[in-house]
Amino acid sequence: MKRSIEQIDLAGRHVFLRADLNAPLEGGAVTDDTRLTAVLPTIRYALERGAALVLASHLGRPKGGPDPKYSLQPVAERLASLLDRPVPLAPDCVGERVEAMAGALKPGEVLLLENLRFHPEEEANDDDFARRLAALADVYVNDAFAAAHRAHASIAAITRHLQPAVAGLLMRRELEALGRILESPARPLAAVLGGAKVSDKIALVEHLLARVDVLVIGGGMAFTFLRALGHGVGTSLVEPDRVETARTALETARRRGVQVALPVDAVVAAGLDSPSGRAVAIRDIPSGQMGLDIGPLTVERFAAVLRTAKTIVWNGPMGVFEKPAFATGTVALARAVAESPAFSVIGGGDTVAAVNQAGVADRIGYISTAGGAFLEFLEGRPLPGLEALAEA
Repeated sequence: MKRSIEQIDLAGRHVFLRADLNAPLEGGAVTDDTRLTAVLPTIRYALERGAALVLASHLGRPKGGPDPKYSLQPVAERLASLLDRPVPLAPDCVGERVEAMAGALKPGEVLLLENLRFHPEEEANDDDFARRLAALADVYVNDAFAAAHRAHASIAAITRHLQPAVAGLLMRRELEALGRILESPARPLAAVLGGAKVSDKIALVEHLLARVDVLVIGGGMAFTFLRALGHGVGTSLVEPDRVETARTALETARRRGVQVALPVDAVVAAGLDSPSGRAVAIRDIPSGQMGLDIGPLTVERFAAVLRTAKTIVWNGPMGVFEKPAFATGTVALARAVAESPAFSVIGGGDTVAAVNQAGVADRIGYISTAGGAFLEFLEGRPLPGLEALAEA
């Protein structure tokens, strides 16, 4: 387990808090403050214990230089409202003026640095840039689990120059929830995977086959598995170069006694822009049509599997979720996960959106703030942001 912010004395110290404040903006305002509210407990904890807080984050993908469109000013304003205290925005994230502003901070005060990615050195994990960031504080806290898979200067290199380097409260919650899945899950453990491509998830499938009791596969990726079983799937998304990989995964599951649940019916239409679709059995998909959502029989089948699970992890939609005509299966699955007695963990933007759309977010065991980092952690890959933190 990683050492956490609760295990160090913060009184009178300058704390560099790397958060993930990468919130969607529109018209100069934050439109969804989920990531901001997720880090509030850590911010409040540090301020209440007498820390002077230097807050840092990236926002979007600016092209290697300052861009007003990606300024953190709207984030500073929203944070000030959430915290009910001033959150000034520094003009940059490094430099003499920023050092002076950080140095002048008193206990209980906050300074938000401007977008880290205005400097290409951030994404290059540049050591000199990391040293300049480290000069702003005495303690390093990483609460940006959603960015922990990035070897960036404010996530990895900075810890060579700023110690102690510890986890924030959100990071700790993420690790506890995901650790509960991988290290000591209540069984049966069911993994539900969706999304478009097998190639995006095959490493995860292979890793999970050694750990789960049930693997539920939906979304576009299911059609490559169905093709591997010999089904004709019309014009549905299939990755021909992954059919053999899918066949091997199915054989591995059979050998290990892992139950694999695949769609038995699909909602099909002529294309993504079709206003509606109709449900047909997998074996009856017409040659000129594509599967764009799981059908009602599949929803029932998947829900029955999940009712017997004790632990569920879910990533990826069951269909073209962004199109209302093909969102029904994903929303129904969200309800099935919520209704299961299992401890459930979900991650990924579409998956979280589905749970919110279904109105069941409060019945999910843990909702991760991460997408890529969530998947890489479940794949068993080392995350640079975690590797850089001290062990408890």
